[in-house]
Amino acid sequence: MMNKNLLRNVLVGAGIATVGAIGTKAAVDYFKNRGEEETPPPQEDETPVAADQVAYAKVEDASLQKFLDVSFGEAGRYVPSRPAKVFDYQGKQYMVVWARDHKKNKNQMLAFIYTPEGRKMLASVGYTSEMSDYNVTLGDTPFAVDVAGQKITDGKGATKGADEVDFVLA
Repeated sequence: MMNKNLLRNVLVGAGIATVGAIGTKAAVDYFKNRGEEETPPPQEDETPVAADQVAYAKVEDASLQKFLDVSFGEAGRYVPSRPAKVFDYQGKQYMVVWARDHKKNKNQMLAFIYTPEGRKMLASVGYTSEMSDYNVTLGDTPFAVDVAGQKITDGKGATKGADEVDFVLA
């Protein structure tokens, strides 16, 4: 069962501010959406979330930029290029960030899982229209990274270029 309070704790711990309440949505719809999520309406109860749903938060852009600056120690190197996904799926909390890496002149997708020990990176994909490089360890999760139609769950390497990289259900 998902715990919206755990998701709130992850957000606070990462210094991420949200817009609206924690919302719920069918997982398949949540992962298809590349755009900005609707602001979840205020919710008064802690109703359980179904196994095929995510509990998610809409993140403020300014706090996401601050998170990137603090996490990577270089202010402005990474700038968000697409709305982040911060969510709880089947009792585990994740954050996926898409950003432009101005130092290496490429786009980057970074995926993290939050555990009692702290934040752990599960996937890093650098991509341009010419080439994509990846380091992915999603084998113990229900997720994959979609790079130019290729679903990658584990490994390190390079593949053809992509204009978009998605975090998807495997």
